Amino acid sequence: MQNNQEYLLKLERELKYRNYSQRTIKAYWTCIKFFLEKIDKNPENIRRDEIIDFFLDLQSKKKAPKTINLYKESIKFFYKEVLKISQDLDIKFSREAKKLPIVLTKNEIKSIIENIKNEKHKFIITLAYSAWLRVSDVINLRVWDFDLENLTLHIKWWKWEKDRITIFSESLKKDIFKLSQLKSGNELLIESERGWKLTTRTLQKIFSEALKKSWIKKEATFHSLRHSFATHLLENWTDIRYIQDLLWHSSIKTTQIYTKVMNSNIKNIKSPF
Repeated sequence: MQNNQEYLLKLERELKYRNYSQRTIKAYWTCIKFFLEKIDKNPENIRRDEIIDFFLDLQSKKKAPKTINLYKESIKFFYKEVLKISQDLDIKFSREAKKLPIVLTKNEIKSIIENIKNEKHKFIITLAYSAWLRVSDVINLRVWDFDLENLTLHIKWWKWEKDRITIFSESLKKDIFKLSQLKSGNELLIESERGWKLTTRTLQKIFSEALKKSWIKKEATFHSLRHSFATHLLENWTDIRYIQDLLWHSSIKTTQIYTKVMNSNIKNIKSPF
């Protein structure tokens, strides 16, 4: 329809006004564009059962539950915040399969780090593990984000648009000081050889190559460092409520998933065979 572009501009404007990340803006914009093209009518006149039919069509095409839920959140935002229409969109649709996170042992983490010869790459993986960082966190780190005295790190514009404070290992203090010595506060701490911003693809490649060299057969990714960090804290008997606060989990249930993959209890059980 001709007005689709106008709706998409309104959506983008509202998302930017609320300081949503570029990644989220792109995801919502893509979902709503497809939704508008699919319904092929004025969205302000659409009925709830027509929206359900749209979701049923996604399911029939074997779309992943995660994808369907993204459409649900996008459409919910579109009606409530852009069109200002109180559509009843509390639709219980797709449940994502509850998979346990891939967790690396402490020895496996050590092996991965030791198999990295490039000092900068070694620092990146060590920092990501010790501070519970995403790939996007690492490539956006600025000098002024680090508090060397208190061993804390201020992560800006995190998931759900919230800042957070995390910790990092004291063993990295000298490296961080060295990297930041000749830089101003707003400069990136870690850059490419040409002085450019690193890409998420580069970091994923650094991790996957180190994983192969370590002969670890788990289907681990860079994100597994975060899962390992949380699990190892539990194995060290850190209070789960402190871990919940550190990980910024709104519900303790989210944090409790790591109790299912920790080794401290299960390794003491012997098979009866």
